[in-house]
Amino acid sequence: MPESAGSAGSTDRADCADRAVEDAGPADAPSGGRRWSAPALTVLGAAGVLLVAATGLFLAAVFLHVAPPNSVSRQYREQVDGVVYPEFEQNWKLFAPNPLQQNVSLDARVRTVVDGGATRTHDWFGLTARDIAAIRGNPAPSHADQNLLRRAWDFYEGSHNAQDDSPTNPRGKLAEQYLKRIALQRTGRSVEGERILEIEFRVTAVTVPPPGWSGEAAPPAPKVRELPWWPVNDEDYRGLG
Repeated sequence: MPESAGSAGSTDRADCADRAVEDAGPADAPSGGRRWSAPALTVLGAAGVLLVAATGLFLAAVFLHVAPPNSVSRQYREQVDGVVYPEFEQNWKLFAPNPLQQNVSLDARVRTVVDGGATRTHDWFGLTARDIAAIRGNPAPSHADQNLLRRAWDFYEGSHNAQDDSPTNPRGKLAEQYLKRIALQRTGRSVEGERILEIEFRVTAVTVPPPGWSGEAAPPAPKVRELPWWPVNDEDYRGLG
């Protein structure tokens, strides 16, 4: 008796299903068709552990820096300061009782060596003005343009005497090097083809005027402070390219 059309169709569908199962491969194979080797898993695991440990140590250092003085922060003060300063220093100047009330601008000028060994002093150029120009009109300005120079000056001011610019704590020399390297990174090794010999900074602090309805007295005149000339050598450019 001949097979019916329905029986033949059922047989064809069964054969197709069997071939699909064979093509799919073992049931326990990963969907991506690839398995990580044991050495690769070991490396990934070790990298993850190191990353978590480094993050934990960094957060612990920042916590000890902002926390009230205690036996642990006193014992490891040098290590904590090495992690936090100068890039990650924390402060509360945005809040009362002493919020910032001044606009501080930083300028610099350099002295170069010309042919024959004579020196030439160049005009002042505005470091802060360049940062403000990069920020203005930019919907997502960089953190460096907003804070790098400002925090470098805060670091210097907090570690030096305002009268004679002498360091008041062991971090003073580090603050000088940090401020100088930021300026040299923006000026390069030479100006108009002449090698930079020295650099000097000028800081202008302008008190923000009170609103007209407050009745407060007008702010004092801007305060201008010039730092001494600092020598520039190859060591100051290390890591700057």
